[in-house]
Amino acid sequence: MKTYKTYLNWSTGKDAALALYYLLQDKSYQVEKLVTTINSSYNRVTMHGLPITFIEKQAHSIAISFATINLPEQPIMDDYNEIMNAATSKLKEDGFTHATFGDILLEDLRDYREKQLGKHHITAVFPLWKRNMKELMQEFLDLGFKAIIECADSRYFTEDFVGKIIDEELLANLPKGVDPCGENCEFHTFCFDGPIFKTPITFNVGEKIYREYPKPNAASDVSGFWFCNLIPN
Repeated sequence: MKTYKTYLNWSTGKDAALALYYLLQDKSYQVEKLVTTINSSYNRVTMHGLPITFIEKQAHSIAISFATINLPEQPIMDDYNEIMNAATSKLKEDGFTHATFGDILLEDLRDYREKQLGKHHITAVFPLWKRNMKELMQEFLDLGFKAIIECADSRYFTEDFVGKIIDEELLANLPKGVDPCGENCEFHTFCFDGPIFKTPITFNVGEKIYREYPKPNAASDVSGFWFCNLIPN
């Protein structure tokens, strides 16, 4: 059986963790690198706001190397594409033939990823694609994974929601219209334990912060998010 040298686009959250779990069961893929985009202004994971230290801890516990791609705080699309193309070109030079993602439903995003990777002759793989959201989250919990809410959209959630551990009760009480996997960016998570980890990632929950960001193509409108600062211990 042919084995493909593969990297995983590592968000640090539940979907990426579950995607990696599936990949590790599939002998077709040899996952050799976790790749994460970083907000270079704060040295934190883009969108989630997680300190880079936690990627190092995850990678060490999973026993897979990691790499970061530095992005400006709010890059325009041309700059984003240029940076990502340069990083993808380097991964191709390093022998990677396949890139994997934790995406589940967003067709436009999948099309974009496949188009961009196709320029480098890298195949995109989506282990969670079109899975039932509720079943996926139940499987996540049944496998023993654990994740904490790191970031949440203020349209749906208050400050109290961030910092909570995902469990069946939390999922059963999500607001109407919120995807159980947060596929529409309603919330983001940090996965700190589960079958892919040799040891759990330990941390303390710090302050909760509210931030607003301009909406793309809407100069007078903003999106608000609650963040939970996690502190290594």
